[in-house]
Amino acid sequence: MNDPILEMRGVSKSFFGIKALRSVDLTVYAGEIHALMGENGAGKSTLMKILSGAYRPDPGGEIRIEGSPVRIEGPLGGRAAGISIIYQELSLAPNLSVAENIYLGRELSRAGLLARGAMREGVGSILKRLGADFLPSTLVAHLSMGQRQLVEIARALHVRSKILIMDEPTTALSAGESARLFALIRQLRAEGLAIIYISHRMDEVYALGDRVTVLRDGRLVGALDKQDIRADTIVRLMVGRAVSSFYKKDHDPEAGRGHPVLAAIDMADGRRVKGCSLTVHAGEVVGLAGLIGAGRTELAHLIIGAAPRTSGRVELEGRPVDIRTPGEALDIGVAYLTEDRKTLGLFLDMSCLDNINLAVLGRDARIGYILDRDRARDRANRAFAALGIRAADINVTVGALSGGNQQKVLLSRLLATTPKVLILDEPTRGVDVGAKSEIYSIIDNLAKSGTAILVISSDLPEIIGICDRVVVMRAGHIAGEIERGATSPLNQEDIMALATGMEQLDA
Repeated sequence: MNDPILEMRGVSKSFFGIKALRSVDLTVYAGEIHALMGENGAGKSTLMKILSGAYRPDPGGEIRIEGSPVRIEGPLGGRAAGISIIYQELSLAPNLSVAENIYLGRELSRAGLLARGAMREGVGSILKRLGADFLPSTLVAHLSMGQRQLVEIARALHVRSKILIMDEPTTALSAGESARLFALIRQLRAEGLAIIYISHRMDEVYALGDRVTVLRDGRLVGALDKQDIRADTIVRLMVGRAVSSFYKKDHDPEAGRGHPVLAAIDMADGRRVKGCSLTVHAGEVVGLAGLIGAGRTELAHLIIGAAPRTSGRVELEGRPVDIRTPGEALDIGVAYLTEDRKTLGLFLDMSCLDNINLAVLGRDARIGYILDRDRARDRANRAFAALGIRAADINVTVGALSGGNQQKVLLSRLLATTPKVLILDEPTRGVDVGAKSEIYSIIDNLAKSGTAILVISSDLPEIIGICDRVVVMRAGHIAGEIERGATSPLNQEDIMALATGMEQLDA
């Protein structure tokens, strides 16, 4: 390789006396995709905020761009040094046009008026270079998440950035949008841009990464070249233990499986779900797999009464039940963990204590309406201990927690209702590997206690690692079912054959 475009040497950062980074080194070259990995709280975002100028590092470290020492003062200083960062939560103004967003803070004007025409003309070539299928005059509010991501990249290229930082860029993208983004990232690498790519998704790192730097607890713990990028190596560096202990599955599905608890029979919604049936027994973990758009979440919504059904019925422990709302489902023992915890699950500006107790407020009320705060505090403290929720105390707002701890708070709320059935929709989405392992352990312990668990997941290694049976959906139908056996372990090939219809071609 040529000389590095970026060198960070001995970079540290403290907040109120607590070390968030401890003498971290990072070297990045032009024309490479450098993956930056680590659990939530490992220091990745802090390091990147220092690089982009949002944070000032502690004295003693050094940052060099193209061999020259630089002192980055504020985000404008980062931009002047050729550094752009695209955060997971995109920073676009939806009420402005694409061109106005790209020029934001650097607007062109003539005679004191915005030169919108000149700005539209000024970004046209970049949008064409990126293969954009929208106009410079299009309002950002009218764009999809994938298109908005493209606007962020266009803004970085327009200011002639040399280093582009991308923080979990595929979190809100569909599979097709992610594939188009990957193609664009490879194109930018070929054009000589240095890309620092932050992701929890191992498959993305395999697909894109030229090198990987791993942080743990604010320290650099490893740097891997392309040929050394392996899941077991990365996980061991990130969490400090072998990958063999990652998936927790000590419950015995044969010895532990009990009577049928949940039965969904001939469920349909007249649109996506078409005559689907499945059963979940006490003490087993059933996976619901399939491609995006197959109807998995829609089927779960029919079961819990979150969407109207045109046919079908639900039975709980052999008895028909008429569930019309998610609240009614929860009341009879069917709990659903949404795939969108921030929008549909949690109240981010409320405390952990209040979020955990939200579903059982009526149960705790004295004389019908006086809340028992002592009982609520006890429940929250027990949830913190049982699920390993990491926060200063139960009164911290949920919005201040990491993704994994937010997920555990939401799970704690459901478990407070002592459900018979737990439906988990993408339970580890946006969660680092350490928290994933802890959530898998929670699922395993719930199965050992006799809870019937249905897991909807797009992560096939996750499905294979924690499930006893897998029900596969395709185009709104149940395409088939695969059961783990003593001599026939679950595998991705069989699941994908059902999900894509390949088993029909092979027959």
